[in-house]
Amino acid sequence: MTLLFDFSAVDSGLCRSGYESAAKRFNPADLEVTLSGRSFMITGANSGIGKATAQEIAKRGGTVHMVCRNKGRADAAKDEIVENSKNENVHVHIVDMSNMKQVWEFAQNFAQNNSLNVLITVSSGGMLTHKLNVDDLQFEKGTFDGTMAYAQNKRQQVILTERWAAQHKEIHFSSMHPGWADTPAVQTSMPSFHAKMQSRLRTEAMGADTVVWLAVSAAASKQPSGLFFQDRTAVATHLPLAASRSTPQDEEKLMNILEELAQKFKP
Repeated sequence: MTLLFDFSAVDSGLCRSGYESAAKRFNPADLEVTLSGRSFMITGANSGIGKATAQEIAKRGGTVHMVCRNKGRADAAKDEIVENSKNENVHVHIVDMSNMKQVWEFAQNFAQNNSLNVLITVSSGGMLTHKLNVDDLQFEKGTFDGTMAYAQNKRQQVILTERWAAQHKEIHFSSMHPGWADTPAVQTSMPSFHAKMQSRLRTEAMGADTVVWLAVSAAASKQPSGLFFQDRTAVATHLPLAASRSTPQDEEKLMNILEELAQKFKP
């Protein structure tokens, strides 16, 4: 099978030029902050946008907890971040995020011994044209489609953000789109796309900018909880005419299924 990709259809707003245009309205003072005494956990922090985020937070004096799967790559990334930021408060935690029992154990142990101000993960835009499907969350029916699974996971993450924001008023939740950035994930999972689009892709730092802004700026904390952001601006989670909106019943079903799955692995 030959997969054809229409590169002309790529939204330029998600590329480098889109970031450069948006950055003209950014307020530099938003990121002129000192984060000493504040603790940040970042999953996937040894490469790509996660690493760029960890670097920016460490530069501002925050305590960084890098949650990674590969110890060698994590330690190398930590050494680089410490050297560049001159901040020794960077810690590596080796956790396989696909192993739910391990995630439970890590979370419980961490909570007993540490405080945490901000938890950072990254949601991207594969979900914008896809509707939530709660009938086969594990993709056990039919042929597995990696692209569809990715899009469904991202849609689920955005819905979780919205639902958690409604349920936990004392915590501020946000999700975001980093745009098309030149990361190891794009290079390895979409080599043809990367080869054609490399000159138009954002840098990792550009992709991480809104993550950092959401995590550290007073301006972001004044935004309503549960919103989805692109380039420091709240944007819609559905494209026009995409028919991607889910029903409250499906969203509630998703929450119940995930809670049941999580409880199965609780130590």
